[in-house]
Amino acid sequence: MSNNDNAKTEAAATSSATKTSTKTTAKRPQPKSARRRSREAALQGLYQWLVTGDDVATIDAHMRELDEFDKVDRAHFDALLNGCILEAGDLDAVLARHVDRKTTELSPIEHGVLMIGAYELKHCMDIPYRVVINEAVELAKSFGGTDGHKYVNGVLDRSAGDLRPVEVAARNSNRSSPASAPDSTK
Repeated sequence: MSNNDNAKTEAAATSSATKTSTKTTAKRPQPKSARRRSREAALQGLYQWLVTGDDVATIDAHMRELDEFDKVDRAHFDALLNGCILEAGDLDAVLARHVDRKTTELSPIEHGVLMIGAYELKHCMDIPYRVVINEAVELAKSFGGTDGHKYVNGVLDRSAGDLRPVEVAARNSNRSSPASAPDSTK
């Protein structure tokens, strides 16, 4: 499956997961995509790096030994883990414009989630920015503090304006275009 196919599948899964069900029965959770699993593994690796300062080779080897690593999108995992660590300073500079404290003072989970989101916004143009933000929010809900996902959402939403201004502007203009606005002349 190509990266573009992965992005389309991921966008569809994200879209269907956000729709509400009218059935009274409990919804079964959607199986995790290989990309979501790669984000989770990369987050665990970033957490280890942020807390211990271990080198990337040690962290990478440790992550590959974990159960179910075979279900991870390895190319995406490699890009996220290595890219976030290699570009940590640049990613923190992007995030610093939108956080309320130094990135070193963030919890390691929220910091790692924000780094992954910023990296994907910067480098993974095949993934729509709203999907990047949603995936980061889901990571924060799964691994972070009680309201950490709200913080992640706000920071990445503002960061998207810096990293993907054309895409954000296009979405905002579509939302406020006269065709979508209520007709006030009636």
